[in-house]
Amino acid sequence: MSQGELHVKKPGRLALVGSGEYLPVMQAFEADLIARGPSNKYVQLATAAGRESADRRGYWERIGAEQAARIGAEHIFIPVFNREDAMNKEYAAMVEGAGLIYLSGGDPHYLSETLSGTPVWDAIERNWQAGSSLAGCSAGAMAMGPDIPNFRKMKAEGSIGLGVLPHIRTIPHYNKFFGWIPDAAAQLFLKAPDHITVTGIDEETALWSDDLVTWNVSGRGAVHLLTGAKTGKFQDGQQLTFEN
Repeated sequence: MSQGELHVKKPGRLALVGSGEYLPVMQAFEADLIARGPSNKYVQLATAAGRESADRRGYWERIGAEQAARIGAEHIFIPVFNREDAMNKEYAAMVEGAGLIYLSGGDPHYLSETLSGTPVWDAIERNWQAGSSLAGCSAGAMAMGPDIPNFRKMKAEGSIGLGVLPHIRTIPHYNKFFGWIPDAAAQLFLKAPDHITVTGIDEETALWSDDLVTWNVSGRGAVHLLTGAKTGKFQDGQQLTFEN
């Protein structure tokens, strides 16, 4: 083995979460994600809530700080709420060396549009590739994929996702999701190209991987493979694979 090969860095753990970010029910899971990274820094971005009220944005910062305190991690909340914020190199520098980078809930379309091609997203992706854990909950999980169907506006085109997972389309809050949207919108979400697996993740449940091929289920609910050759329901502790 060459000296260069000895220093090859592996991407960090990646997690898709159905709901519950920063809440006590997910504390142990988030603590483990931080422990897998290179430091005790818990970096949080509420970008998906950028068009919500100041009170709501403050809510994400508050519960994120509470979770970091329970875990005993260093809390770093980066106030990236619009495209201008995402272009800020000082904010991008705050990502460096994170143990865990977490994208919380809100609007997945806005999240992807705001971060794509910016210094902040470049820093997130680079640090994940260097070993930081990366997690997305609800909108954060949806934005990780190749695309985000527009189920609120049926006639509108969807958005391009952040593309971390070009082979997975995520439906968070799966055990409640189809009660919230019309049947026609549900069918739109399930209609995907052959190379994309549509995956439902129940609330307070996570799907995580260290190599983006072998995936593991953690939490109170289940993960549902809805398209492809291996459809089925997977519970806490079970493993599944995706071919990318």
